Amino acid sequence: MQQIIVDISINKDEWLKIYRGECNLVHAKSRDGRSIQFPANILGKYTTHHGIYGSFAISFDDSGKFQSIVKL
Repeated sequence: MQQIIVDISINKDEWLKIYRGECNLVHAKSRDGRSIQFPANILGKYTTHHGIYGSFAISFDDSGKFQSIVKL
């Protein structure tokens, strides 16, 4: 299993666009410089009234399929 670490800062207005279905993917840059995209719904449990902020470790299998996400 592989893992990538991203720092995410999504304000409440941007998260509302995701919540409404206007956007399904989050585009981010990992700490090691790779550009990645992943389904926005994996961040759902980390939502606050202010949006989503923090560092996250995203794990995926060898074929690139999402496995888990953990807030660091």
